[in-house]
Amino acid sequence: MVNSNYIIEIKNITKSFPDKVVLDDVSLSVKKGEFLTILGPSGCGKTTLLRLLAGFNTATKGEISIGGEVMTDIPPHLRPVNTVFQRYALFPNYNVFDNIAFGLKLQKVDRKEIEQRVKRALKMVGMTDYEHRDVQSLSGGQQQRVAIARAIVNRPQVLLLDEPLAALDLKMRKDMQMELKEMHRDLGITFVYVTHDQEEALTLSDTIVVMNEGKIQQIGTPTDIYNEPCNAFVADFIGESNILNATMVHDRLVRFMDKEFECIDEGFGENTEVDVVIRPEDVYIIRNAEAAMFTGTVRSCIFKGVHYEMFVDTPDGYEIQIQDYNSFEPGTEVGMMIKPADIHVMRKERTENHIEGRLIDSTHVEILGESFECAEVEGIESGAKVDVAFDFSAVELTDDPDDGISWGTIRFILYKGDRYHLTVRTDDGDDVYVDTHDVWEDLDEVGITIHPSALRVTAIKE
Repeated sequence: MVNSNYIIEIKNITKSFPDKVVLDDVSLSVKKGEFLTILGPSGCGKTTLLRLLAGFNTATKGEISIGGEVMTDIPPHLRPVNTVFQRYALFPNYNVFDNIAFGLKLQKVDRKEIEQRVKRALKMVGMTDYEHRDVQSLSGGQQQRVAIARAIVNRPQVLLLDEPLAALDLKMRKDMQMELKEMHRDLGITFVYVTHDQEEALTLSDTIVVMNEGKIQQIGTPTDIYNEPCNAFVADFIGESNILNATMVHDRLVRFMDKEFECIDEGFGENTEVDVVIRPEDVYIIRNAEAAMFTGTVRSCIFKGVHYEMFVDTPDGYEIQIQDYNSFEPGTEVGMMIKPADIHVMRKERTENHIEGRLIDSTHVEILGESFECAEVEGIESGAKVDVAFDFSAVELTDDPDDGISWGTIRFILYKGDRYHLTVRTDDGDDVYVDTHDVWEDLDEVGITIHPSALRVTAIKE
């Protein structure tokens, strides 16, 4: 039974290619009239999901319903959606009117009605009196308006927009964001918008879906996503953040940077490893050092137009990012405070590495496609499946992949105030998580070495 409150229902969608799973069991419902944005880095699966909605690709598993009808066998031109592409896809040999009217002519709509609907669409996008212009003579913003008019003239139930503003310059992009928002309000139809631009998503959306590695990380309003990120990836991807390792001492008390802070979070247990997020605008610099919760030295101060962005080094080796309306010169000793409500506590996704492998013999285990030496294992037969655990800090990386026992590519870098937390994707598809003080770049190829004494081997029950 399809819920009538939702215009789109995506159920357990998986899209696989021979060498990669692009979408991994994705489920999502979109309300009628909603402006929903799918947000994430390049390669996260957001455009693939949009193409499945449009009918340009078919899912490996799962089901998509639009307007209460299952779309599995419905071709793109019969779906109640229209798509606006990043490259506009206008017909260069047609003028503005004929570009917009193209779909109506295919449907054999009456000529008088075509004229009325095209003029209404042109008015909607602010392009009245442009109907006879050559599309190649238009600016990028004007071409984008024509592409939107061509989509809305067909009166779709859903408008799909695939990074439609990416090719515009910054000022034009911001102007078009406001126009899109007004258009959505005036049209009253459902917009599904794909972007990697976090600011754009926060500006336009009723609801944001944050994706990474083919999975939905969080769904919520822009305020929820910004103020209450569910994990470190979302906190890092949406806006600027100070993300720090912490311990939840007990309800409403958390320890980080070697100090205890009052907070408002509860239900994490006692002495539990957690992450905390503090937005740069929520760290207050105070001149009274005696009233400060902690102190530090300003390392840099840059004017950003509305505020100053500063990085402050604490005596304990932490780096804190601060946004303030007042400037403090580099080298200035400052006191800082954080209000309890501005400390957001999140559960850690993991506290150590766990890799499934095979015991070769009592002192060797096969993981990450290679044989690693380990401390002597007792009570497990050779050839048995095992779980191999090791701490994030136990992994040594080298800049030459041949210098490691195994190798991989850095896929995600998260700064944690006093160290970097890396995700390294190995050749056989396993992820290794690493804490390091060394600076690496995304997509660097690295060698991986783990000391034998750091590997903890346990049997996997069949």
